[in-house]
Amino acid sequence: MIGARASYLVTGAAGFIGSHLTEALLAAGHDVLAVDRFSDYYEPWLKERNCSAFGVQRLDLAEAALDDLVVGVDGIFHLAGQPGVRCSWGEDFAAHARDNLLASQRVFEAAAAAGKRVVFASSSSVYGEATRYPVAEEAPTNPASPYGVSKLACEHLARAYATNAELEVVTLRYFTVYGPRQRPDMAFSRLLTALVENESFQLNGTGSQSRSFTYVQDVVEATRLAMELAPADAVYNVGGGDEASLSDVIALAERLTGHTLAVRVRPHAAGDVARTAADTRRIRAELGWQPSTSLHAGLRAQWDWFLADQSRPSARRLVRASALRPEVPWRVSGP
Repeated sequence: MIGARASYLVTGAAGFIGSHLTEALLAAGHDVLAVDRFSDYYEPWLKERNCSAFGVQRLDLAEAALDDLVVGVDGIFHLAGQPGVRCSWGEDFAAHARDNLLASQRVFEAAAAAGKRVVFASSSSVYGEATRYPVAEEAPTNPASPYGVSKLACEHLARAYATNAELEVVTLRYFTVYGPRQRPDMAFSRLLTALVENESFQLNGTGSQSRSFTYVQDVVEATRLAMELAPADAVYNVGGGDEASLSDVIALAERLTGHTLAVRVRPHAAGDVARTAADTRRIRAELGWQPSTSLHAGLRAQWDWFLADQSRPSARRLVRASALRPEVPWRVSGP
């Protein structure tokens, strides 16, 4: 029943999206079993900050016994995994194979045995360079990076368990999520850090590469609706209503903050596609979801949070010195 109190397992609960999802579920009155490995992909203390409002069990999905973990919940949000397009090449792929493929296989195995529904967080990276935009779910999948390959392989694993073990799974392909708590390696976080620290920003490529930027609270709402309303085996794009180039984002950030960014141009990064653009007609029609946060409002919200983040000394300095341009209005409309 929609809105009825339920018990959920959230994997990757201390991460960027997982922590927002966990808080939303708790605020809605649900019980949440939150787990995270606290990997060192980025500083674990940042994850500890993310989940300061709720408890998280430290657990490695690739090794821990999962049967007892899933039996007592009504559904599983599987967001854990090793991120990163650029760091998935060479020897670094071993972490993606372990924390994406092996960990997901074990989650799917345990969920199928217990008869639990899984909402799996995949990525727009499974598409690679598309031949037509916006990209619909039926488009060919041709990932351009080992990371994208690992996420697509997880989707195939989910389908194999759905076909042969009656796993009830819904797959969500997230498109470039941003907002408060965004991982420090992602473009918006690096951009804001450069503005705060008065340092140069490393731009890979020309800046013409564009993305369907999606605000984190819109992603959370889509993820919750998928658990409650989506038919089994469904696949949905979850993409923001705004597509913009990185050059557009830089210009917007400069207008919002009143600071000028020094850009250091680097060669195009292997695996970075030129464009992502999400066709979201399916999730709009079937789940009634639509992104409600503009890029302007969402970036301003992330900047506002960035200034207020007292865990960073640079933020404490800038809060005292910064003057956001008052003539730039903003409002974040969440779910």
